Amino acid sequence: MEKKRIAGTVRNKERTKQKLLDAVGELLHTKGFAGLKVNDIARTAGLDKKLIYTYFGGCDELIDEYVRTQDFWSNVTEEDAGPIPADGGKTFTKAMLSSQFDQVYQNKELQRILLWGLLEDRPSLKKLAQDREDVGTVLFKHLTDPHFGDQAERFRAVTALLISGIYYLDIYATTNDATFCGLDLKSDSGRARIKEALSFLIDKTYE
Repeated sequence: MEKKRIAGTVRNKERTKQKLLDAVGELLHTKGFAGLKVNDIARTAGLDKKLIYTYFGGCDELIDEYVRTQDFWSNVTEEDAGPIPADGGKTFTKAMLSSQFDQVYQNKELQRILLWGLLEDRPSLKKLAQDREDVGTVLFKHLTDPHFGDQAERFRAVTALLISGIYYLDIYATTNDATFCGLDLKSDSGRARIKEALSFLIDKTYE
């Protein structure tokens, strides 16, 4: 009986935390960054604002956690890459960039977070950027640096251009006319051409 009570308490805690995280997402979508206030978050979640402090430590920490759950690279680990591959990480790199291209496009909240990071000097957003860098550093050192050797920084530079291009094209597709360089970025065919280009550029870089 005691184990059931403990399990029930844990489930209730996780449900409550998720409600608060969902409320942050809803407010970010409907009111923007200005709507992310303690009282507004608690009201949207239908919960006592004290729970924000109980489970997260405060409003900033709650927002930080939400940002981490949405960010693509914050949720990629070295384990995702598996053992060091024979192809020097080429297949993994292609898969990650293709997945990122899809996720950023589908996740409007993540797009807002990326723009937020450019517009506001917020410690949590700086930390998120550093976390991305830390994840990237681990993956580069584990996967691609051994393959490229003294050319490793050149590969990192190519990857930087590809990732920033993914961010821009996905945000552009949802905030402007969807056509870019004659490609419809909202159509399956247009997006397939971008993925083909990503794959082509990675192949050429490895060659």
